[in-house]
Amino acid sequence: MIHIVKPGETLSIISANYRVSLRRLYAANPGVGHLQVGQHIQIPGLPEPSSIPYSIQISVGKRRLTLFNNGRLVKIFPIAVGKMLTQTPSGDYVIVNRQYNPGGPFGVLWMSLSKQGYGIHGTNDPSSIGKAVSHGCVRMYNRDVIQLADMVPNGTRVMIRP
Repeated sequence: MIHIVKPGETLSIISANYRVSLRRLYAANPGVGHLQVGQHIQIPGLPEPSSIPYSIQISVGKRRLTLFNNGRLVKIFPIAVGKMLTQTPSGDYVIVNRQYNPGGPFGVLWMSLSKQGYGIHGTNDPSSIGKAVSHGCVRMYNRDVIQLADMVPNGTRVMIRP
């Protein structure tokens, strides 16, 4: 996939956000030097999001995650979002990887977003769904996050809005 450089980004930041080593980024982008805003950087190992029929829209205010397939509504899921001091970040991301049974508060599944430290995951506290209680991640019921993960591949676009 192609990442378009944003203000303040470095290769190290891009590497961390996409969970790709600097070595792999340099190998995929020969001759890359000082980054410029708007520059295209190849992210190895992820498909181009436009090639994936699914997309996810998250409304922080409405506390819902909406799944689309080729622009058509598939399902709406209730979610929990970040609390006031650790808000869920607005922006456009992709799912970069996933881990089943990560343990702790992440429930049965963690799907990393292309912003280091943030993801869509299950929960060990189902009563939190519908509330603003997380450290910025998007929490789902365990059964819902499994259903979502069964449908969407890594590289799926995730648009988070206030």
